[in-house]
Amino acid sequence: MTLETGTPAAAGVTSEPGVLLQAEELYRFYRSGEEETRALRGVTFHASAGEVVAVCGPSGSGKSTLLACLAGLDDPDGGTVRVDGHRISHRPEAERAALRARLVGVLLQSGNLVEHLTVAANVDLAQRLAGRRDPRRRDSLLDSLGLSGRAGAWPSGLSGGEAARAGLAVALANRPALLLADEPTGELDQHTEAPVLRLIRHQADERTAVVIASHSPAVRRLADRVVELKDGRTA
Repeated sequence: MTLETGTPAAAGVTSEPGVLLQAEELYRFYRSGEEETRALRGVTFHASAGEVVAVCGPSGSGKSTLLACLAGLDDPDGGTVRVDGHRISHRPEAERAALRARLVGVLLQSGNLVEHLTVAANVDLAQRLAGRRDPRRRDSLLDSLGLSGRAGAWPSGLSGGEAARAGLAVALANRPALLLADEPTGELDQHTEAPVLRLIRHQADERTAVVIASHSPAVRRLADRVVELKDGRTA
C-alpha cells in the first residue's frame, strides 16, 4: 500500500514515472460552532496512468472529502494536489473549475446529470465547460457505453444502469487524465454494477488514472491497489 502519512519525500510521491495524480499532506477541517471535524489528517496519495485505486473505509472515514479535494471541488486546509503536473489546490474556484473541466472526470453516485438536459446534451455541456465541442467524441462515447438509442432521453427516464453509464459518459467527455468516482455503483445491483465497472476498467486500460471511493467488494476486486482510510488517516 502506497498511501502514507508523513513527509512527501518519505512517501516517494514525485519519484515514480507515470504518476498523474499527486496529493501531499492533505488536511481538511470543518467547524460548526465549538465543534471541529478533522476529515483529513495528513493524507499523501498518488495514482498512476492506467491504474485503478480503490479508496475504502467505513462511513465518515474521509473518502468523499478526499475525492472532493482531489477533484478541486473542495480546497484542503493544508497540503497540495497536482493533476498531470498542474496544481489544482489553493487556486480561485474559477481556475480550479477550468482545470477540472480539462483534466478530471468526476463520476458521482447521484447528481452527475442535469435533469432538464437530455443524455447527449449533458455530454455537450461537459465539453462546452472545457471549451470544446466534439460531437464525434460524444457519439462515439455514447455508442461505446450502449447509450446511442438513449441519447435523446431525459435523466428521469433512465434506468439505474443507464443513469450510471450516462454519468460515466459525462465524466469521460473530455478524455480526462484522471477519473474520480464516488460510490459510482452504490445504487446498482450486481447485474448492473458489473458492466459499469468493466467500462471503468477499460478506461484505465486507455491510460487514465482511476480513483474509486466505494464499499463494494466488486470494486476491491477490480482495483490494482486498495487504500484504507479510517478517521481521515490511512489505516
